[in-house]
Amino acid sequence: MGFSEWRKLPVSLSELCINTTLRCGQSFRWQKISDNEEWRCVLHGRLLSLKQDSSCLYYRTIQSSSAPHPSAPAPQSSADSDLLRIVQHYFNLSSNLTDLYTQWSSQDPNFKKKAAQFTGIRILRQDAWEALVSFICSSNNNIARISQMVEKLCLHYGPFIATIEGRAYHDFPSPEALAGKDVESNLRSLGFGYRAKYIYQTAVIVSRDREDGWLDGLSNPESPALGVESRPGDEMKPQGRPGYREAHESLLELQGVGPKVADCVCLMGLGWGESVPVDTHVWQIAQRDYRFGKSSQKTLNKATYDAVGNHFRKLWGKEAGWAHSVLFTADLRSFADRLAATKKVDVDVKDSKSQVEIKTEVTTAVGLKAPKEEDVEIKVEDALEEATKRGKKRKGQSDGVVHASKTVETRRVSKRLRDKP
Repeated sequence: MGFSEWRKLPVSLSELCINTTLRCGQSFRWQKISDNEEWRCVLHGRLLSLKQDSSCLYYRTIQSSSAPHPSAPAPQSSADSDLLRIVQHYFNLSSNLTDLYTQWSSQDPNFKKKAAQFTGIRILRQDAWEALVSFICSSNNNIARISQMVEKLCLHYGPFIATIEGRAYHDFPSPEALAGKDVESNLRSLGFGYRAKYIYQTAVIVSRDREDGWLDGLSNPESPALGVESRPGDEMKPQGRPGYREAHESLLELQGVGPKVADCVCLMGLGWGESVPVDTHVWQIAQRDYRFGKSSQKTLNKATYDAVGNHFRKLWGKEAGWAHSVLFTADLRSFADRLAATKKVDVDVKDSKSQVEIKTEVTTAVGLKAPKEEDVEIKVEDALEEATKRGKKRKGQSDGVVHASKTVETRRVSKRLRDKP
């Protein structure tokens, strides 16, 4: 069993950059094949492999001998067309990202300033159940550990798809698979900690206490699950459309789901573009760049959580969560390597009666090297409970440019010697 030939989909890096989009903490299942800049993941029962150059996205798959995934699209003209539909849907390619960046930049000078180095970031249209469980795993966690947990879920409870180059690939497990009698204890033994209880209890609720299709039924009708025809939605309001508010409140009834996790699932699993997940990182961005907390609002609580989301929805519109994700990514330590090296030279000349003092100050700033992936922390804990634990911006913290070196040279030249022919 092997891969098919590469297919080519014309899409520029300004419209989609998979290296940034797949690294910024939206999905935790993609595996980077470092030898050839390739990414792999099982989507809707298909093992998908991707790579990209400046003008095209390349994709390929294998033919699985197992039964089709329940959410896989029905066969139409060919398997190739189905695969293309999966790629286009998953990467949300129906939206023109260049137009969206232009719109957000015109409405927000801060976005215009920071977004230029972070083009091509798209909000993924993930399976809602996968997004829900993945973000329950993300509580008080970092990308590497979340990814490890999600991979363990797939390996132990997900349907097997294929073995390629000695690696077994599984799809994401269903709610029924995670609602078994021994799931909670098994997950604890696999290192899930308190999250094991939340995953098990939520799987039980979704598979037994809710009607079939309940979770997908919370989706934005304008951006539904794969294979579902879109239809017009409600009018946008500062607090979001009624369907978004309903979905958010419904998710809060589940175990291990606080406001931040609910908003992540609404944005990345249910297609509600106005959903703005607010954690302490986003709260710090709001304080630093949008003057939140400059008066009486010093901490992140329910009132300020809602205020931040409403402000960004008013500023950016129906895709506020998308614009917020661009700024979130731009602020992550893991993307600090985007900073360009710069050199600043200041020359100060002081002229006294007897001599001229020439002071030359050279400051070199370099882009930070991205830390190892396991050191990158993207906290997605319940922001309302954890905000006060994380501390404020450190005193003297720079604006993102690291001054790697500074040299000062002072020369004093006698006027008599300087003027001597």
